[in-house]
Amino acid sequence: MESPRLISTYTERVWWLAHWMRVGGGAMKDVVASMPTERLEQEGFANRKLIRPSLNRNDHNSNHTQAPMERRERPAGGGGGKKAAPPETTNAENFYYQKQMQGKTSMVIVLRDGEEIHGVIEWYDKHCLKVNRSSQPNIVVYKPAIKYMYKEGENSR
Repeated sequence: MESPRLISTYTERVWWLAHWMRVGGGAMKDVVASMPTERLEQEGFANRKLIRPSLNRNDHNSNHTQAPMERRERPAGGGGGKKAAPPETTNAENFYYQKQMQGKTSMVIVLRDGEEIHGVIEWYDKHCLKVNRSSQPNIVVYKPAIKYMYKEGENSR
């Protein structure tokens, strides 16, 4: 005799149920049908209709079809709702770079290894700064390599 195997998909389960009904299911129907009616009523058996849920996807989303409330329509007070997440960027870094570039401010950029770069920020992007230096060639600095920076006149603390 074969060892029982795991039926993994819904389709396989339906097929095996139908197969069982064709092969051996008829005997069960005969046994139940041959029982006396009084005994069935005493035990509380009755014909019950099988109720299956509707698989229509529209029924599941019916409560989500309402338009979202505007901010002014929300109830006043705390409400206990979740606080909104802060914005991904504040643009403070961009504002600082723009201000220093427009003023052509001399900056000191201290790298992680301790090296100092003196110059004026010419441009920047998401990953780099371009620094114009007077006595040396211009240089592009990778932002993760920067430890900190300050205006050249602010080092006397």
